Amino acid sequence: MKFSLGILVAFAFLFSSTAFAQSGPVMTFESTTVDYGEIERGSERIRTVSFTNTGDAPLVITNARGSCGCTVPDWPKEPIMPGESSSLSINYDTNRLGNINRTIRVSTNEGSDPHVLLIRGSVVQQKEQESVPKKDGNLFDGN
Repeated sequence: MKFSLGILVAFAFLFSSTAFAQSGPVMTFESTTVDYGEIERGSERIRTVSFTNTGDAPLVITNARGSCGCTVPDWPKEPIMPGESSSLSINYDTNRLGNINRTIRVSTNEGSDPHVLLIRGSVVQQKEQESVPKKDGNLFDGN
């Protein structure tokens, strides 16, 4: 009886330690904040955020959704293998003036809550281009 109880305890310990060693897919971002900084209206809309699958099973992004229609993510549709890196593209409508304070929720096959990316920055009015005056004070007309 003592022998079989010892084997049972050893088996339970071995089973539990191997179960915890399997982590499945794990999405690890370089940064969860995408900072556009201060940009002019109508400037470059696309930013990327990189991530790595630090787990031991293929990572699949099942959905990514912006907090409004002005923030549109694009993500890889194929599985990301363990140890591989990839990126999401963020397309923000830079024709909207003012502060950028949005989020993107990224759902995966990790079995946990979605990852939340913070989108920050400020869109300002374009600066007017200065005209070069001639010697007589008239604006340069190209002649």
